[in-house]
Amino acid sequence: MGNKKNIMKKIQSALISVSDKSNLKPLLQILHKNKIKLISSGGTFKTIQKLKFKCIEVSNFTGSNEILDGRVKTLHPKIYAGILNKRNNKSHLKELKNNNFENIDLVIVNFYPFEKTLKKQKIIIKLLKILM
Repeated sequence: MGNKKNIMKKIQSALISVSDKSNLKPLLQILHKNKIKLISSGGTFKTIQKLKFKCIEVSNFTGSNEILDGRVKTLHPKIYAGILNKRNNKSHLKELKNNNFENIDLVIVNFYPFEKTLKKQKIIIKLLKILM
């Protein structure tokens, strides 16, 4: 159990973007309990707010607005540098500091249900063909 506490101490911020939000509340409760800063966008950000948890919207975090109808939100050097930097590399840490970037210690995602959506679309197309 002590190991888990050490891991949670190292995690200070999390980027969250999930399609299935059904288990978001218990996850947020754990992150909140451990004082982890939340960063999110789109529907996930709105859900986090509805659940009354503090969260920074990605566009506020990066200083860049979403573009292309929300398709481009997290494609930003501040996000990628925060995730990909090597925490024990002095050069990386210096670059983060020089660019006013910070670590993103945890990324929480689940993927859009493409297969489920495709099945629904195929059914609709079959029904349309029958009706035509």
